[in-house]
Amino acid sequence: MQRRMLPRLDQANRGFWTGGERGELCIDRCKDCGGFTHPPRLICRHCLSESVEPTPVSGRGVVESFTVNYQKWAPDMEVPFVIARIRLQDAEGVILTSNVVNCDVNAVNIGDSVRVSFEHHDDVYIPVFELVIGD
Repeated sequence: MQRRMLPRLDQANRGFWTGGERGELCIDRCKDCGGFTHPPRLICRHCLSESVEPTPVSGRGVVESFTVNYQKWAPDMEVPFVIARIRLQDAEGVILTSNVVNCDVNAVNIGDSVRVSFEHHDDVYIPVFELVIGD
């Protein structure tokens, strides 16, 4: 596992970046209108309520689009790797940009089912995704 640049944890994003410690992908959800908001914010993007909280979702999704990166941006970077937009199955309107890991880069296709896993770095659990085979 290569070293990543880590986000600075704050009040708004802590639930998203630390939920992986419990094996949970947490997306902010409004307690008033029920809408999901990502990236994390202290206010609902749908109704402007301040009653948002990180809420565990299944972590399952679909590859909406992707690219394979072959360029090393840093000397210790392992290439190639997949950068993908993942539409979450049970968090309406939420698309995460992440990596599809633990597979050959040529195995990834648009429409593939994926599930979340986490890379642990310091206090941060970065959500990455793995292909779901046979589901």
